[in-house]
Parts: sequence; structure tokens; C-alpha cells
Amino acid sequence: MTSIQPGRNGVTAASGFEASGVAAGLKSTGALDVALVRSLGPRFDAAGVFTSNRVFAPSVGWTRAAIADGQLSAVVLNSGGANACTGEGGRQDTARTAVVVAEQLDCMLTDVGVCSTGIIGVRLPMDKLEAGVVTAAAALAADGGPAAANAIITTDTHAKTAQATGQGGYAIGGMAKGAGMLAPGLATMLVIITTDAEVDATELDTALRAATHVTFDRADSDGCMSTNDTVLVLANGATGVHPEPGEFTEILTQVCANLARQLIADAEGAEHEVAIEVVNAATEDDALEVAREVARSNLFKCAIAGNDPNWGRVVSAVGTTQAAFEPEQLDVSFNGVMVCQSGAIGADRSLVDLRPREVHVTIDLHAGAEQATIWTNDLTHGYVSENADYPT
Repeated sequence: MTSIQPGRNGVTAASGFEASGVAAGLKSTGALDVALVRSLGPRFDAAGVFTSNRVFAPSVGWTRAAIADGQLSAVVLNSGGANACTGEGGRQDTARTAVVVAEQLDCMLTDVGVCSTGIIGVRLPMDKLEAGVVTAAAALAADGGPAAANAIITTDTHAKTAQATGQGGYAIGGMAKGAGMLAPGLATMLVIITTDAEVDATELDTALRAATHVTFDRADSDGCMSTNDTVLVLANGATGVHPEPGEFTEILTQVCANLARQLIADAEGAEHEVAIEVVNAATEDDALEVAREVARSNLFKCAIAGNDPNWGRVVSAVGTTQAAFEPEQLDVSFNGVMVCQSGAIGADRSLVDLRPREVHVTIDLHAGAEQATIWTNDLTHGYVSENADYPT
């Protein structure tokens, strides 16, 4: 069985990758804010998925174009500024960042991915960023994964990394950032995943889309979609192992799932991580629609924050969907206690203990055989304070 291991080397768990994280002064705190990840080859296959927001940062547009041929040699990432909605000047800043990376690493300009995260509508201080890229290039190391993961966080309280080993000894490792605006179309997150398996760009794209569909796309913290969402996977073939596609996709999905759970666990102000599982739906789309509608109910999320298994908030949200179900057949359980049965009063709500951090809500539609789970979190005073005071 594959062992997923958070909190270790992340993007440098796979052989033939180097990374670094440095402080360039983009953050007023002096924290790490520029990260660089480089593939040493011999292959440079890559795939990516990006925000579906029609308003997207220049870094997203640049990286979409760069990865169109299925090749990336390096990815540069900065926190401390999203460089979104910054006009032509912002687009030039993104291009200039890629130019500096290409010069420092002696690689093709079109093989450099660029990612940014932070405040929207503010230009990046390019003098600091360019100097940071130079420093990051000089600091690249095979054990630089942890520093890189720390350099990309914003409102996160800690870095997120995960890694796993597949049959034949190849590795998949990754890092992620994100603590709010977690919604479909990915999240306000940057994710870089690396592998030393030999997987061509077409196979990578298929595997990545399958993995994100059931992981990052089902992490829904607050229903808000960012302008900078980027998930990239780089494969260098350093082990010479060409895994069976199904096995590779399964392990990649496990790594993505681990990172997605870490994002939800660190969501801004969250005191509960909530799995909303919809079962016996007519279609998977129905299950997803129902789960997402409940996940985005502020009334439901506030009830969870107050340790209240208020099933009325759940059924009222379910009733606004187009999913197939009969109201008098609807069952809702909180942590295994069916508090709503056949659309009416079930077990005593006092039997439900919501003090533990993890909460499992099961919604049975009795309409078919499909199911889906969305992970979300509660809505607390901490979330309001974080976003009322942001940026600090």
C-alpha cells in the first residue's frame, strides 16, 4: 500500500529536482517570499490546470502558454503579491520574471512557469523580485523543498507538503499553499508536484485532470474563486521507470488528496473540517451539486462553528438544488447520528458531539447509486477577522 507522507521534502522528494526559498523583501515581515523549482531532466514533461475565473493574473496566462507544448524546465513562484489586475505593466513584470529565471538557469524562456499569490491590484516591486530570483537560483538544492514550500504561503499558518513512492521506486512529491478562497476551479492556491517517473506530457495531463477532479476541485472552503489558481506537475524520468497509467494516476490522486485536506485543515479561522458526503444520488453531478450547496451555506457553516447539528440548515440547502430526490425520503446524519429521517425528525440532536475537529455529514437522497464528497470548513469569527483585516 502506498504511504502518503506529509511534512517532508515535497517537491524535492523525487530525484533530479532542486528547489529553494528566499526572502526578497516582498513581504513586510521579512519572511520567505520567492521560491524556485528546477528539473534537472533528462525529460521535462509537464501538465497544468488553472483557475476558470475569467479574471486571471498574467502569471496564469503566461504559464498556460508556456506549458502548451507539454514542457517546463523550471517554475518560479512569489508570495507577497498576486500581480493580478495590474494591466500591461503587470504582464511585462511576469515576462521579465521568466526572463531572469531563464538567464540564471540557462534554459528556454518558454520553458519557465510563473506563479504569483497575494494581494490583487498591486504591482510587484520588480527590483526586489529580480534580486530574489537571482538569490533563489544560487540557492537551489536537492533538499530545498521545505524552504520553497514556506516561501509560497500567504495567510497559511504553515507550509503544506506531501510525497509518495510508486512501484519500481519512483517518487511523487508536492507542495501547496492556500487558506481561503478555496472553491471549484481549484482554489486560491498554488500547487507544484514533481515526479521522477517517466510519464509523457499527454499521460501527465490525463492523470492530473483525473486527480484534481476528485481532490482540489472538491475542496470548497468559502465558495470564492481566485484569479491565480495554478496546479502544475513536472516529470523528469530520472528513474527510468514508466509506471502503469492507472497506478500513477492513483498515487498522484492520493498526493493531491493529502494536499487538499491540508488546505482545508488550515482554512482561515477554521475550527472544524467538514466532509459532506452525498450518497444514493441519481447521478454524480447531482451528488456534487447537493454537497456543494450545503458546503456554501453560511447558515450551515455557522451552525457547525457553534457545535450545533442543525439539520434544518442542511435540508433547506438541499431543497434549492435541481438534484433528483423526494423530500419525504431525505435522510441526514451528523457523525453517524441520523438526526433527519425520511424528511422529518430523526434521532435526538443532543446525541451528536461536534466538539472534535472533524465532522462527517451524510446526506442520503435515496434516488440512485452515485455519491460524492465535498470537504469544507466552518465559518468562524476568525475567518471574518482575517479577511476584514487583510491585507495587513
